[in-house]
Amino acid sequence: MTVLSVENLTTAFRRKGIWTPVVNDVSFTVDAGETVAIVGESGSGKSVTAMSIMRLLPEHVSRVTGSIRLEGRELLTLPENEMQDIRGNAIAMIFQEPMTSLNPVLTVGRQIAEAIIRHRPVSKAEARAQTIHLMERVRIPSAASRFNEYPHQLSGGMLQRVMIAMALACRPKLLIADEPTTALDVTVQAEILQLIKILQDEENMAVLFITHDMGVVAEIADRTVVMLRSRALETGTTEQIFAQPANAYTKALLSAVPHLGSMQGRAHPATFPLTDTDTGLVSAERDMAGSIDRQKAPVLEVRNLVTRFDVKSGLLGRVSGRVHAVEGVSFDLHAGETLSLVGESGCGKSTTGRSVLRLVEPVSGTIRINGVDLRQMDKPALSRQRRHMQMIFQDPFSSLNPRMRVGEAIMEPMITHGLASRKEARDKAADLLQRVGLQADMAQRFPHEFSGGQRQRISIARALSLNPELIVADEAVSALDVSVKAQVVNLMMELQERLGIAYLFISHDMAVVERVSHRVAVMYLGEIVEIGTRAQIFGNPQHAYTRRLISAVPIPDPARRHLRLVPEGREIGSTVRPVDYVVPPARYAEAAPGHLVKVA
Repeated sequence: MTVLSVENLTTAFRRKGIWTPVVNDVSFTVDAGETVAIVGESGSGKSVTAMSIMRLLPEHVSRVTGSIRLEGRELLTLPENEMQDIRGNAIAMIFQEPMTSLNPVLTVGRQIAEAIIRHRPVSKAEARAQTIHLMERVRIPSAASRFNEYPHQLSGGMLQRVMIAMALACRPKLLIADEPTTALDVTVQAEILQLIKILQDEENMAVLFITHDMGVVAEIADRTVVMLRSRALETGTTEQIFAQPANAYTKALLSAVPHLGSMQGRAHPATFPLTDTDTGLVSAERDMAGSIDRQKAPVLEVRNLVTRFDVKSGLLGRVSGRVHAVEGVSFDLHAGETLSLVGESGCGKSTTGRSVLRLVEPVSGTIRINGVDLRQMDKPALSRQRRHMQMIFQDPFSSLNPRMRVGEAIMEPMITHGLASRKEARDKAADLLQRVGLQADMAQRFPHEFSGGQRQRISIARALSLNPELIVADEAVSALDVSVKAQVVNLMMELQERLGIAYLFISHDMAVVERVSHRVAVMYLGEIVEIGTRAQIFGNPQHAYTRRLISAVPIPDPARRHLRLVPEGREIGSTVRPVDYVVPPARYAEAAPGHLVKVA
């Protein structure tokens, strides 16, 4: 039975009195129990298609025509009050950017329970119990205590799990998932995809899955729709799309997919091969600069870094425990080197990156940039030092000023630090936009006028504007489709080779990590459990958790979707400890020169 039928869908936005179509004559169906994936570049119209189906676009600047039917019922002509009964109930949606989709002044538990109370005849106590059960099902540790936490207290991956729990709360007939696993590490991604599949089978739920991860498409999709520049170019079974793509763009999309194991036997990081979508010509991949000069002093030295957050409870807000987010982390990072931090969401990767730049104040430890201790600097000195160290944030929308045009946002650091005149800064901003795959005239637009992937490219351009010595890239390419991801990663690597930039690369994309890294550190519950060269970590993983991460990477081949070993679900450990908890000293064994493994 067909649950969703979309026919000749055309969505246009009005800008300066002119209507511009962003989805053009798109048609597809989704049957009960079926998963249909929509793939394509950021800005191709994937997310706008989903928003059109949910009727969430602002009416005064958008126009949706065609037909959208849910089990034969036309949605485009429904009154708004009837559409509200459908949203979150018959149709649920997992949004791409959880931080901007959740209410910052309400606890995450209350927001999930709100959907249940709105559409189901249950008491608040019953809704709370169902909410905690849902949070446990999406692998949120300490779900009962997390019920009362606010969005800003959770990591990006945890927030995405909250969104998934909210969407599944009322067991919808149709689930629209817009990049639902973008912020998740591979182990949790595997568990979430498995959970969606289980619920799909239980309820015979239809799933419309929007993603740029071709490994995920191969893993779960029955049929695939490929979009480019507002149009559906190609539709077919996932096996047909992967084995015999008919369109040049589809071929280019598949050729840009990073494969785990593609760097075997190669000593240095290498660029991605790029395919021109018009000509089909493939550019050759290129090995980057040779070995790092470890005789010179490192750009970044971190020793015994500890960052903790107080957990308060009761009317007086007394400290009842502490989150041990980062515990005893040490590493060096040299000029021209990429050290990747990998691990589950909530393991302390992002907090480590923020602590290094003192965006979060560590409890103890030493952080030296070019031999200067950051923790001893006052605020004016730290502000001057920030010229040499930049961060690309995980959530691009919340890191950009919504009232500032993106060109101004890229120009601002250059002008603030006195590195360029206004005209020079404007020219460099236009050049940077083009280098990250956008158009120079887009500098006059505001952040809300871009897709999630385009906003991430703007954030990368802004970070590169000061030519810093150190960049902390927190999931810098996670929101990008595969072709743009390859372009941006190549750009970052070429700038590293030319300017000697050191990257602390925080990511859950193991295939990208394998290609760009000189060294890799694996984090679990705030600690580094294994650190070594890329070849050591991927070729000879010693810690059980490292092996689990690698085994969970999806295989971009539909014919092999049942061969991947999906890790068994297990309770994720918690980093919340009692106030008087004493951390036992970590002990490491050297598996090989430079390859350290934490021992129990």
